[in-house]
Amino acid sequence: MENQNASNNRMSNVLRKLKPYLAMVSLQFGYSGMYIITMVSFKHGMSHWVLSVYRHVVATLIMAPFAFVLERKIRPKMTLPIFLRLVVLGFLEPVLDQNLYNMGMKNTSTTFASATVNVLPAITFIMALIFRLETVNFRKIHSVAKVIGTAVTVSGAMVMTLYKGPALQMIKGHGASDHETSGTSESSEQNWVLGTLMLIASCGGWASFFILQSFTLKMYPAELSVTAWICFLGIFEGGIASLIFERDISVWSIGWDSRLLACVYSGVVCSGMAYYIQGVVTRERGPVFVTSFSPLCMIITAALGSIVLAEQVHLGSIIGAIIIVCGLYTVVWGKSKDNVNKTDGVKSEGQELPIKDGTRIDNFDSIEVNVAAAGKNVLSSTRS
Repeated sequence: MENQNASNNRMSNVLRKLKPYLAMVSLQFGYSGMYIITMVSFKHGMSHWVLSVYRHVVATLIMAPFAFVLERKIRPKMTLPIFLRLVVLGFLEPVLDQNLYNMGMKNTSTTFASATVNVLPAITFIMALIFRLETVNFRKIHSVAKVIGTAVTVSGAMVMTLYKGPALQMIKGHGASDHETSGTSESSEQNWVLGTLMLIASCGGWASFFILQSFTLKMYPAELSVTAWICFLGIFEGGIASLIFERDISVWSIGWDSRLLACVYSGVVCSGMAYYIQGVVTRERGPVFVTSFSPLCMIITAALGSIVLAEQVHLGSIIGAIIIVCGLYTVVWGKSKDNVNKTDGVKSEGQELPIKDGTRIDNFDSIEVNVAAAGKNVLSSTRS
């Protein structure tokens, strides 16, 4: 009996350690699907400004009820400093990052855009150093590895930016005609540099979002409520930007096609669920860990883009992506050694883990406790 209990405890500990990894890997599959669906909707006339607004309308409708019910007892009091941070968060990701990314993707390709996102961990790491969320000790190998990996990642992004190279035919027999492919290549050639600059700027906005989200969750530790607020504020801020840049009212009308699918899918998976999962993992492992899984998204998107959208992959993108992945996982290795060296009971951001039955639990366990408590409250109110 004792052996069985010990085995169950070991299994639960393994699953608890795997939860952040499984959550982030699943999120990369969600992002890959969004990139493909979004590009298809753009080809059907969808405005990226309008997509951002509708996306967060869907996300707010999905996340707000959960935030209201599950966090009504643990939600801190809203103050002006917290609200101002939420306003900035609602601008950085829903408005700045998403629209810059979509404009950059339209000027390049889904494959190139998803590969460029691999520079996000390096930008996040540099900003985390500036704001003292990360530390570097040059006397230790793993700290040096984080710095070297960051430099290699930036070098890979520069290779992708400055060298395009010949097109590589990954999968033959695409549905698109040679004429259509040629026209797309010429259009992308003319706007390649501009699109790349937009993508890099979007990564800067996204990295800023992760850093500010980390600080905000320390003051307002309610991930569901923060997610609902970001989506809600993103509607108004994105709507103002859309009215400024889109003067044609007809762009707001969508039908039962890929445009509606893009709004619903990106709203549920890539705004509502993504903001929440990223918030939980950021509190547990830090913003650098959250951004370290983007190479998986690049691989999935490259395969889907080649099959579904008949996109050509260029040699410069392949070389740059390989360099970025090497540098990125050098950073991840250094980061993993940081976690090993941390003292027990202290998270990477210096916050104490909650205690349950004499043992420390992580944020994923606290989610399960909150859900269970909410269920008990509903049952007790029903009986009364």
